[in-house]
Amino acid sequence: MSIAFTFPGQGSQQVGMGAELAQGHESARRVFEEVDEALGQKLSRIIWDGPQDALTLTENAQPALMAVSLAVMRVFEQDMGVSLKDKAKFVAGHSLGEYSALAAAGSLSLADSARLLKIRGQAMQAAVPVGEGAMAALLGLDLAQAWKLAGAAAQGDVCQAANDNAPGQVVISGSKAAVERAVEMAGEYGARRAIALPVSAPFHCALMQPAADAMAQALADVEIRPPAVPLIANVVAGEITSPEDIRASLVEQVTGVVRWRESVLYMAQAGVATLYEIGAGRVLTGLARRIERSLEATSVGTPDEVAQAAQALAASA
Repeated sequence: MSIAFTFPGQGSQQVGMGAELAQGHESARRVFEEVDEALGQKLSRIIWDGPQDALTLTENAQPALMAVSLAVMRVFEQDMGVSLKDKAKFVAGHSLGEYSALAAAGSLSLADSARLLKIRGQAMQAAVPVGEGAMAALLGLDLAQAWKLAGAAAQGDVCQAANDNAPGQVVISGSKAAVERAVEMAGEYGARRAIALPVSAPFHCALMQPAADAMAQALADVEIRPPAVPLIANVVAGEITSPEDIRASLVEQVTGVVRWRESVLYMAQAGVATLYEIGAGRVLTGLARRIERSLEATSVGTPDEVAQAAQALAASA
């Protein structure tokens, strides 16, 4: 039975995440201390005590979610003897979750991941003035249909497919006027429903090019090592292992489509039977079952979930 570890993206954050794990495990607590030190801020206080609007800020949410995921991994490895290299065939992360996946697989250091995600969050927020971009979820359309709708709605503005999350769930991103047109036109293109998303910036579209440039500069001087197991990268929906490819993919994914549906299918077709979602929330666990019903998917974020998963992983071949 092959296993993959997946790591959640923005939207999974909630005040208090990881607190119980840090209280019960010194190894987890040290992760949050290391992230605080790397960033020169008490991010752990915002993670555990809020307020929610401070945690939701992109520049805080991104390193915060990574910290929770890596706290789970530290408990696995240091307290429960579960080795990612021995147990996982692949790692994959949804958008910012790629940084968590790479840190878990030893490709990026924890401190570098925290600093890069802080820069990424700030750059993504700064790329487009608030109110000028938008995103919307299209229910009932596949990726090709979403691209067709986005193209018709663009009318000289930016409008693109951003996240291919699951069958019938594609997110579009772009300038506010174009995305609003797409929402109005969605029914004509066969969408069951189109929902404007409460986001602060239009992620994963061409408007994010300034943020991609900032990440290219930030990543240029960071040490990237080959991961312990292959990364299934968002932008190619396939495995990559070389530091050069990883560096390029992390830049490209800022403006590129998160090909999550294809990534999960790739892992299933490569023999993965079980996905463990490492960190906050259950978003990827829910998507996995919609993408491929044969997959077993489990979210691992609380102390009880970590203990149960460690027991199951210890029993696996």
